[in-house]
Amino acid sequence: MEQIRQKVIPAARRIADLEALMKYHYEYVMMLQIHLAQVKYVVDMAHHHRVKIILHGDLIQGLKPDEYGVQYLCQEIKPDGIISTHTQVIETAKKRGVMSIQRIFLLDSHSLDTSYRVLKTYQPDYIEVLPGIVPGLIKEIKEELRIPILTGGFLRTPKQVHEALDAGALAVTTSNKTLWDTTF
Repeated sequence: MEQIRQKVIPAARRIADLEALMKYHYEYVMMLQIHLAQVKYVVDMAHHHRVKIILHGDLIQGLKPDEYGVQYLCQEIKPDGIISTHTQVIETAKKRGVMSIQRIFLLDSHSLDTSYRVLKTYQPDYIEVLPGIVPGLIKEIKEELRIPILTGGFLRTPKQVHEALDAGALAVTTSNKTLWDTTF
């Protein structure tokens, strides 16, 4: 799997935001909430601009985030990556040769222990850790799992982005437009 090299992966919540991102010449962008009827347009637009697009499999309205839904995405839509909280979605994407990003939410030590147990049984290409404002845990997770880490959630300033990257995150994902046009 190709290594992500950019430090900020913009996450668009609206098609208009994604269209605006095309002028920044990012290698990767992420599309969060979208309707199933718009997915093909979004992927084709990104590919037309030579941008790799990661779809959030859980947030596509009209598509169930399960093995069959992700098979449809991989075979018919052909995104460059799929992000999801559902292990089955991530395993199916990986089997289909699509970049797989397992999203985990750190709510407490139980959720962290559960994530360790689950992620040690299979190897997604990347893990996205939320919230991104916990640099100490980013470092711990990286050492424990040895899977490249993306992080996002509540990152509001360039300083917070630097702290996440310094803790070992490969990149940050953010829908905060003020961080999209910043060099890290």
